[in-house]
Amino acid sequence: MTSYRRIRSELLSFGRDPPEYCSAGPIDRNNLNLWEAFIKGADDTPYEGGLFKLTMEFPDRYPFEPPKIKFITKIYHPNINEAGDISLELLSPGYWSPALSISKTLLTLSSFMSSPSPDDPSVPEIASLYKTDRAKFDKNAREWTQKYAMKKKSYYSQKPIEPQQQSSS
Repeated sequence: MTSYRRIRSELLSFGRDPPEYCSAGPIDRNNLNLWEAFIKGADDTPYEGGLFKLTMEFPDRYPFEPPKIKFITKIYHPNINEAGDISLELLSPGYWSPALSISKTLLTLSSFMSSPSPDDPSVPEIASLYKTDRAKFDKNAREWTQKYAMKKKSYYSQKPIEPQQQSSS
């Protein structure tokens, strides 16, 4: 019951004062333990213009145990693997603090996107590139952002093709 009250309180607080570049809320109003969140890629980063979707699953012992957070949108990052799992100490049981809120956690993840920890990677190849060729890393991350995290033009939003006039012969 403590978990439910805490999550409900944070939901109300989140609605009154949402963190910059982030939004979140329950997927189903009947289940406060499963949320979806969105983080906007920060300006002047390879993730700029992208909107990254995450899921947040709160355990029964929240806030005494960390939520399970996973990126649904693919992201080119040394600490986030292909499955969306995040390698961040803050989200580990030994490092998590009940003082952390959903807002603070999302702000931390937003910052983490721009400032990875290549010395503790989930994806060593990306971490190596980050350390040795930052320009190439940024290029790859920008490409992934454009491919997976940016709204694609709809077929229907394109200018229609005008019918050709038939010649009368």
